[in-house]
Amino acid sequence: MSFVTTSDGTQIFYKDWGAGRPVVLSHGWPLNSDSWEAQQLFLADNGYRVIAHDRRGHGRSTQTWHGNEMDTYADDLASLIDALDLSEVTLVGFSTGGGEITRYIGRHGTSRVAQAVLVSAVPPLMVLRDDNPGGVPIEVFDGIRAGSLADRSQLYRDLAAGPFFNGAASEGIQRAFWLQSMAAGHRNAYESIAAFSATDFRDDLATFDVPTLVIHGDADQIVPFEVGGKASAALVKDAQLIVYPGAPHGITDTHKEQLGNDLLTFLNGYSA
Repeated sequence: MSFVTTSDGTQIFYKDWGAGRPVVLSHGWPLNSDSWEAQQLFLADNGYRVIAHDRRGHGRSTQTWHGNEMDTYADDLASLIDALDLSEVTLVGFSTGGGEITRYIGRHGTSRVAQAVLVSAVPPLMVLRDDNPGGVPIEVFDGIRAGSLADRSQLYRDLAAGPFFNGAASEGIQRAFWLQSMAAGHRNAYESIAAFSATDFRDDLATFDVPTLVIHGDADQIVPFEVGGKASAALVKDAQLIVYPGAPHGITDTHKEQLGNDLLTFLNGYSA
């Protein structure tokens, strides 16, 4: 098993498959790098070095008490990229992972980055505020927090059976979602709800200066298309937007072949 140690001693687990120009995959809440296995295998089989890590508090990484917010997530990602001395990286972030790579670019720049991809991602800002009138009401996230404290195992089962996949996932995929979710630390997963819902990434998106692909389903019930992908694409200069008609949030599973092909096309279109 491979780990990188961050400045505060946190152990970040990662999987490093294939050879070629590097692709780094950042996962969603409350999952881990296993959620990327279809895309990681496909891209590694097609000539890329594909690295997927478990965010702190998730999967096989350290369940820290502190640091369950986007600045630290981004700095952990920087520790991984620096430790492996990666360059010309394509950063791909799904859902909360989209926030992680966006904040990474905002805090650490693009000296090591060639491309960015946001998949069903939480930027620019999910929660409803006076300056974000199209956002999701805070009561939705308060309900997720309440469910997490009351019975998080059932919460994860309900998410998988309902709005995460919109009924388009097999029983096996739903069980995999539950299993990965239960591997996250209780405090880590709880605090991450605020991290993905209330972090404002608009200033970070304004710093993007690399080719960027945005992929989002227009039936996403977790991060609505208008709030997420459509808004992010409008804030990144020359961003390419691909909309999956009728697709739910969890397209890494429900649309894995289409997603893999779209990622590969984008990767192959890069020239240094």
